[in-house]
Amino acid sequence: MSIDPLLVRARGLWEDLARVPVSFAPPGGANVVVSPESGLCPAGWAGVVVLGGSAIVTAPSEGAAGIVRDALGKLQVQAVTDGAWDGTLIQEALPVSRMLGPATLAYASPAGFRPVGSDAPAVERLPAAHPDLRSLDQAAGQEDAGEAALDEITSPAFVVRAQGRVVSAAGYQTWPRGTAHISVLTAPEARGRGLARVTASAAVSHALAVGLLPQWRARPAASRRVAAALGFRELGFQLSIEIEIAETGAGPLDETRHLLR
Repeated sequence: MSIDPLLVRARGLWEDLARVPVSFAPPGGANVVVSPESGLCPAGWAGVVVLGGSAIVTAPSEGAAGIVRDALGKLQVQAVTDGAWDGTLIQEALPVSRMLGPATLAYASPAGFRPVGSDAPAVERLPAAHPDLRSLDQAAGQEDAGEAALDEITSPAFVVRAQGRVVSAAGYQTWPRGTAHISVLTAPEARGRGLARVTASAAVSHALAVGLLPQWRARPAASRRVAAALGFRELGFQLSIEIEIAETGAGPLDETRHLLR
């Protein structure tokens, strides 16, 4: 049976980000490894990524890994990969202090991408460090700006203006394995007009033109709808778990930004 090439590329990215040798388990399974430097989660936390019905899990220590493996042994593994990490089951099975996510992971292929039409509002290209983007961050507020992380994009920014002011912007940060992690932000007063789709379409077009894999990570339903409209396919989710054990060494956490670092 052939394997979805989009899924193969997405899994390769997260296997690299685990920063220790690991591969996704067979369907319905989860492989747990110790990786104190994991890029799946904040330092000192356990990171979970489920793609295509199987999972990888990184833990900061052998003790934490043992706790996770014991929890997996008590749960139906298929339930875990279907989303039990998202609900009360995992909180009952693990000594969870805090959770971040889950955030849906979606990807776009050149064949599946659905760009906006030619009748869409005009899109302007700006340098990633342009001050008008910081003004948009301020207008959107700390939480939404932190979630979008436009200040971290490595691509140009693609923006729509209203009365001379940037009211929507998108771009991407280049991640390992030729991945373009998409960022989108729209000012509160300009939402509901399809502008996120317009600017994101320009950013995704740019990423695909240079051979990158566009990745859309989202928690809000509205963001997931934009991704779906552009042809992104949801392949799984990411979740970070702080387990109640000593010596995590983790410092204060900005939860709006740190779904992955």
